[in-house]
Amino acid sequence: MANVTSVISRTIRERVGWNRIGIAISILIVIIAVAILVQLLRDIEVDKVLAALRAKSIQDVLVAGIFVAIGYVALTFYDFFALRTIGRNEVPYRIAAFTGFTSYTIGHNLGATVLTAGAIRLRIYSAWGLSIIDIAKIAFITGLTFWLGNAFVLGVGMAYAPDAASAVNQLPPWINRAIGVCGLVIIVAYLLWLMPRPRIIGRSSWQIVLPSPRSTLVQIGIGILDLGAGAIAMYALLPAYPSVDFITLLVVFVTAILFGFASHAPGSLGVIEVAMLVGLPQFPKEELLASLVIFRFMYFIVPLSFAAVLLGLRELWLIARSTTKPDDCNARQLGKRGRSDGRRAL
Repeated sequence: MANVTSVISRTIRERVGWNRIGIAISILIVIIAVAILVQLLRDIEVDKVLAALRAKSIQDVLVAGIFVAIGYVALTFYDFFALRTIGRNEVPYRIAAFTGFTSYTIGHNLGATVLTAGAIRLRIYSAWGLSIIDIAKIAFITGLTFWLGNAFVLGVGMAYAPDAASAVNQLPPWINRAIGVCGLVIIVAYLLWLMPRPRIIGRSSWQIVLPSPRSTLVQIGIGILDLGAGAIAMYALLPAYPSVDFITLLVVFVTAILFGFASHAPGSLGVIEVAMLVGLPQFPKEELLASLVIFRFMYFIVPLSFAAVLLGLRELWLIARSTTKPDDCNARQLGKRGRSDGRRAL
């Protein structure tokens, strides 16, 4: 018994230690981002930003909106894929889509995505008989999908255009190219590891059968669709001059998303903007900032508002249904009693 207690206490200490390290890294990223953002915005002319906002083409905004919508459709496949992976095939796509959209959108915008998104998933999926363990498995699979997609996109991008990553992380291009190649090698090694037989991780009720190589390629495709659509939306909003190739923008964009994800800041506020401003110095800061303001409104604020309304309507519907059910039952019972009394009278 003493040995078991010591193992449990040691595990808790280790997890708390890792959590503290993660929190420290997140705080450090936010502090650095705020310091850089203050420096970058010191000489910004607000009038030029407003002029750039007014000059933005409606057509470019519409194109960006279409690809933002495509990106959020891709998000719905995260949960749907995870549910099929853990064997919960009874949950239909519409429920997975609703849950994936609301949990990710609200969770990412509020921060502490694991907790907030997990609470929303548990609230919705519990009606379908899913437990906390199932929610944890879904979180693992969706996280794996996210990181596989990021590793592939960033690996290809950094191997092809390492200078774009260097503009953000300030590392030499050869190191960034090596990082990109290593990311691709790891993905290939992971696929080869999955080939001989089904791979199982975890123990007892926490076991997860990892997706097959073919399904893993689907995972990577979901991640590519998600990141690619977001990058195209940002690309459509960039100033027309000077021109920049899409791969450069893709590398900077994905790096910015990863920094924002690691910061755990609500909506990655400030972190994405800093990474984009630093990674794309060839654009006038006022014009790029105007593009970032529009992107944040379309990619974060509008979906957050929509998700909050949808989740609120669902809760109101549940409350209304719970209050009307007893009346319906009483009405049915009275109807049966009336028919019985009528038969007796006859």
